[in-house]
Amino acid sequence: MICNAIKEYEPLKGRKIKVIPQGSYRNNTNVRQESDVDICVCCMDPFFDNYTLADYNRAEAGVIDAPYCTYKEFKDDVETALVLKFGKAGVTRGPKAFDVHPNTYRVDADVVAAFAHRQYEPKRYNALLNSYATPYVEPEGTQFYPDGSSDAIVNWPAQHYTNGVAKNKATNMRFKAVVRALKNLKYDMETNGNADQKKAATEAPSYLVECLIYNVPEFVGDSPRAMVRNAVIHAYKQTEFSGGWARVC
Repeated sequence: MICNAIKEYEPLKGRKIKVIPQGSYRNNTNVRQESDVDICVCCMDPFFDNYTLADYNRAEAGVIDAPYCTYKEFKDDVETALVLKFGKAGVTRGPKAFDVHPNTYRVDADVVAAFAHRQYEPKRYNALLNSYATPYVEPEGTQFYPDGSSDAIVNWPAQHYTNGVAKNKATNMRFKAVVRALKNLKYDMETNGNADQKKAATEAPSYLVECLIYNVPEFVGDSPRAMVRNAVIHAYKQTEFSGGWARVC
């Protein structure tokens, strides 16, 4: 339905747009408490570009701005497209995402409007063409700005999905099972813990749990409880300073 909303809105027709599923549902790390689906509506041209890893600038990369609009104008167009499809009461605009409300035939969805993000890399010599290429990380990431903020948020949903699948296979399907177990523990602490436990669990986003556990090299143990326990022990040791806890962000 979100794809159709974008396709049916006249000002967005003819633009190169990808509708990208992302988040815990896409990555199969969702638990019962995470009921919403995350969708990114990404404009591929124009795009945001970054040269911090490159040994050249925008002019040398040959990037030319597309004759379209600013990011804010694109986000406004996405909002209008969603409202036309789901109704004014069915869509709420938040600083980062649009909340498309559920009803009897659709689930809740968070929709982010973004431009593609190209992270350019150092030049590479092409012997066949006898010239240097200006490559960027592919697939591209996504970049957006919350309303009223100049701080860019960059995500890499394609790499996130691919890396998660590879990690799960490499750990004999244990990685995502441990992530789901720890997410369930987090939500249980939010509901049933004491005041300090509730506060700590609430301050730990579920996405942080997944990223933290991704850095556990292997999941050892002869039971799910043992695997979860050993993963927590590893994360504990790797994030503790001699003088106190590190704050993982």
